[in-house]
Amino acid sequence: MASSAWTRMSRRGFLVAGGVALGLVTGAVPAAATEFAALRVRWRDLVLGSGFNPTVEPFRGRLVGLGTNARNWWGAMNRATGSLWPDAVFADPEPDEDPESIAYSGKIRDSYERLLVMATAYSQPGTGLTHDSTLLTDVLLGLRRLHDQVYNKDQAEFGNWWHWQIGAPQALLDIYVLLYDRIPATDRADYLAAVDHFVPDGAVADRPGVSLGSNRVDLCRVLALRGAVGDNAGKLAVARDALTPAMAHVTSGDGLYPDGSFIQHQRLPYAGAYGVTYVHNLGTLFTWLAESSWRIVHLNREIVLGSVEKTWAPLILDGLVFDAVSGRAISRGLRTGATTTSIPEDDHARGHVLIAGIALLAKGAEPTTRARWQGLVKGWIERDGYKPVLNDPAVDFASLVRLNAIAADPAVVAAPEPTDHRLFPETDRAVHRRPGWAAVVSMASRRIAHYEFLNGENSRGWHTGAGMVTWWGDRGQYSDGFWPTVDPYRLPGTTVSTKRLVDGQEGDGRLPVPDADWAGGATDGTYAALGQDLRGLASSMSARKSWFFVDDAVICLGSAIKAGDDVAVETVVDNRNLRGSATAALTVNGVAVPEGVTVTPKTRWAHLDGHAGYLFPVPDGATLTTLREQRTGRWRDINIGGATLPITRRYQTLWLDHGVNPTDGTYRYVVLPGATAARTAARATTLTSWLPFVVNTPAAQGIELPEIGVTAVNFWAAGTTSRLSATVACSVLARVHPDGTATFCVAAPTRKVNSLTVTWHRPIAAVLSKPTTVAATHVGTSLRVDFTDLAATRGATQVVRVRL
Repeated sequence: MASSAWTRMSRRGFLVAGGVALGLVTGAVPAAATEFAALRVRWRDLVLGSGFNPTVEPFRGRLVGLGTNARNWWGAMNRATGSLWPDAVFADPEPDEDPESIAYSGKIRDSYERLLVMATAYSQPGTGLTHDSTLLTDVLLGLRRLHDQVYNKDQAEFGNWWHWQIGAPQALLDIYVLLYDRIPATDRADYLAAVDHFVPDGAVADRPGVSLGSNRVDLCRVLALRGAVGDNAGKLAVARDALTPAMAHVTSGDGLYPDGSFIQHQRLPYAGAYGVTYVHNLGTLFTWLAESSWRIVHLNREIVLGSVEKTWAPLILDGLVFDAVSGRAISRGLRTGATTTSIPEDDHARGHVLIAGIALLAKGAEPTTRARWQGLVKGWIERDGYKPVLNDPAVDFASLVRLNAIAADPAVVAAPEPTDHRLFPETDRAVHRRPGWAAVVSMASRRIAHYEFLNGENSRGWHTGAGMVTWWGDRGQYSDGFWPTVDPYRLPGTTVSTKRLVDGQEGDGRLPVPDADWAGGATDGTYAALGQDLRGLASSMSARKSWFFVDDAVICLGSAIKAGDDVAVETVVDNRNLRGSATAALTVNGVAVPEGVTVTPKTRWAHLDGHAGYLFPVPDGATLTTLREQRTGRWRDINIGGATLPITRRYQTLWLDHGVNPTDGTYRYVVLPGATAARTAARATTLTSWLPFVVNTPAAQGIELPEIGVTAVNFWAAGTTSRLSATVACSVLARVHPDGTATFCVAAPTRKVNSLTVTWHRPIAAVLSKPTTVAATHVGTSLRVDFTDLAATRGATQVVRVRL
């Protein structure tokens, strides 16, 4: 069962919905006590689960564990003024909004969540504490003390608003439902008055940075449950109607975008954290209200349901959700005071809660869609060998019941991982999948921040938007203590100034964005050309970076690298967490590389056993620096609430040194994920025929791969390469197909281009199809396409199909 470390997320994602209304609800809103009572029963089932056998696994062990967890919290309770637990003091001697007050306010939430664990153990069968009257007495006492000392209608907020308006009341109201007939009537009235004080109906008014996106859904959850427990039809109606804007597509700020992106805090990709809560809460609300007078029937419901395959499924890999869309949540890991009751938060844990939310949404989908989504869920469950979904305590018990039913159902066919490329222009992210591996590119622009540092979290995430390329063969690569132990100046794929930065540099609640527009590219759904006009965080460093994604490789180009910080600039080819394979052999040009730092001039290829091969397609090879090192860190180093336990991991880092204050640095390398040493060496010997053309200048970066019929160029300015020309900055990917047709994919990532002419210098017989942005085409000895109104496409790829 979720405990203090993880209830923040799993409880924040505890509401189910199948659609949201704009008042399109059939029938009058009743005030009948029977309907409110029915809603409370349904909520209890959603919290506790139903239809399970508590004496069989995986339920028996989970229930026993819940009892142990609850007994531990119960045994540690004290009666000191200002706290219920020695490590959860909520009395703030100087209440304001500084980090200390934020920590104190968090302890209010922690206290309610611990009481919820105890109340759940009291309510569930098989915990060893089921209906324990003494436990009940202490839970009720704890609720009263929290009310009298800090969470009441006369208390002013301090610290973080989220704890007062979302974290604490969600846990309190869940307890209210579980113990409804055991809480004295006067206490019930006091607790509801406190919730009304901190979460009035106006809490769901449009408040920039607060009542938007996932936060808005969280607040609606509080108001809706407050209405059900207090027999208040008006509260339920307010919550239902306030969900409508949170389900609509947006074109700015927080929420879901038409391209599938999900943004929170205005400039951050957050589908893997806030988005997890969003999915889980809406899934719960859809289900909970489905048979009530407040059922959600607004057409925006279909937008939410459509987002499963457009937004979230592309971001899940064998059970994990990519860190690149999880914001500062990557720094949470293990929380302060880690004990047997603490639940680690990592990409798998967040992914498992997201999967549970998708399973909830599936309940409200039509049968064909439901079957397809359950197939996705079953596939993720079956393939997550790193952290099995059904054994993960991050998955709350009721979700475990639902997921176990899907996993055990022989009629549900597990869906495989897809082979495709997904580009999310609104969040400057791209996902590439191939059998055995997947990669994500994380960029920043004027639209998307370098990183987020907030509430003391993610203090060294400075370069996570500097063209970071995270890729998975090993599904535990970034799950196993990566973020507190990796060198934050050498994140894989990035080009960075080695200038030392302070924790939270240019953050502290702000969102630092670079003075650059280009981040994105063109894709045909299989291959991709991506580019980033990179500007360093708190440095003068700039660079132009491109990535070309194909079947078994990522071709990486860099140009116009310059800086004046009086320190070296580096491009990190890769940085692998060796985990259990600390002896993974590294060879360069076929020669074994020893421990420590090694600099190898004229490197043509390298190979890291069990991970990847690396090629360096430059005339004389590249000067490659490698480092095998052991690194120790603590979660507390990157998160004020993190555990202080030291963690040690071994890393293999490979990088290219551009020197101090470079003026026109460049790089070329190719990553071959999963390649053996033999295959890497063989590809190195045939590199010229496989990759016969590379352009890598400040004006254009591109490649030709005749083997698969791909030509792709990122034009940073108007220009011509061997086969392509463009009149302004754009990204182009042309691909010849075996059936005599071709696709011509063009995008304008800067979003400042309206008119554009692109020419493909090869014979074309006819245009088969074109988007509405095409004003004119010309075929013959070459293909010329005139585009217009491209700024309105917001960086999306425009595809022209032709016959050769």
